[in-house]
Amino acid sequence: MGTSRMFRIFVVLGSAFMILLIIIYWDDVGASHFYLHTPVSPGPKVPHPVPQKRPQTSRAPSFLSDIDAFVNQFLEPGTGEPTDAAPADTSNQSEKAEERYIPRREWKIHLTPLAPELRDRQEQRRRLLQEMCANDSVLFHGKNRSFDDIPNKELDHLIVDDRHGIIYCYVPKVACSNWKRIMIILSESLLQEGVPQRDPLAIPRDLVHNSSMHFTFNKFWKRYGKFARHLMKVKLKKYTKFLFVRDPFVRLISAYRNKFELPNEDFYRRFAQVMLRRYANQPTPPASVDEAFSLGIHPSFSHFIQYLLDPQTEKDMPFNEHWRQVYRLCHPCQIQYDFVGHLETAEEDAEHLLRLLRVDNVVEFPTSSRNLTASSWESDWFSTVPVEARRELYKLYEPDFRLFGYEKPDSLLNE
Repeated sequence: MGTSRMFRIFVVLGSAFMILLIIIYWDDVGASHFYLHTPVSPGPKVPHPVPQKRPQTSRAPSFLSDIDAFVNQFLEPGTGEPTDAAPADTSNQSEKAEERYIPRREWKIHLTPLAPELRDRQEQRRRLLQEMCANDSVLFHGKNRSFDDIPNKELDHLIVDDRHGIIYCYVPKVACSNWKRIMIILSESLLQEGVPQRDPLAIPRDLVHNSSMHFTFNKFWKRYGKFARHLMKVKLKKYTKFLFVRDPFVRLISAYRNKFELPNEDFYRRFAQVMLRRYANQPTPPASVDEAFSLGIHPSFSHFIQYLLDPQTEKDMPFNEHWRQVYRLCHPCQIQYDFVGHLETAEEDAEHLLRLLRVDNVVEFPTSSRNLTASSWESDWFSTVPVEARRELYKLYEPDFRLFGYEKPDSLLNE
């Protein structure tokens, strides 16, 4: 009797232990599903494209294969350059499983390894960011605050793609239109418009910059309330985070050329009229941009620089995103970016990044044939700007120069 009683006790204890393990396991899986499976946009659900039929196999879908795909989908991005893998098995998947993970498409098989110099370049850029953020000689507002201290409105440049585990901080005048196009394709946002688009350049410009096409951190509050900040930090830890930058002074020239040398009614009314009144002796500037351009009236580049240096400018409103400093847009000392691209090496960096993300089989970065603002133009553009103003401008953008490894333009500052 004693042996039988002990046996029953061990069976009961063993069963209870197994139940406890199952509960703990499912609790972990459920939490991962909640944090890593948030819908990309609040619009209506749209069925995902049906995968191409593959030869039927006798292997039944298994729970373990689902878990493997889940781990591949969300936990690998951001851990380093991946190795090429075999195509994922997408057979026998239910068309109704819209809230489950979405398996990767077939990965592109590369016959040549990634060039070591590209790996080294990224390592140097990431290391430089870490060193500059820890360097007390590099000072700027908000540098030492925590991520929790960043106001929600300052997180609206962080675009999230849950489908591939990507976070992109867009910087205007740094190929952001094309990278936004790529993010739209990857997140399949256009499916809600009934357009199964794959060509980045075929996406209309008004859709590219339409906020409804992108799910940003700034929108988390409306959807998740008090859980938003915790969810952001989970995604920042798990997802691959990237941004693209360029020489700060060249970016300013590009912004001026695009917004003030071309007719733009919105920028004319909001900014150009202010510059004309303050610095160009135009107390009553023309009422519309068409009238101003017909009279040959628009603010000069020197007026634009005066506007940036004027203390009254930011008392009225924060810098517009097209000339706001990158450290204010993307918070590189609070967010550890996995990839830092430079516009000066855009094609190489884009190819490297898409390969790192394992989406180079889905989309290619479009090459632009337009005449881009070149670094060699700096001396010509700044020739009308007084040297003292150039030095003040450098102080204003010095954190961006140092954080991202751009040389101090001594030739402009020491004339």
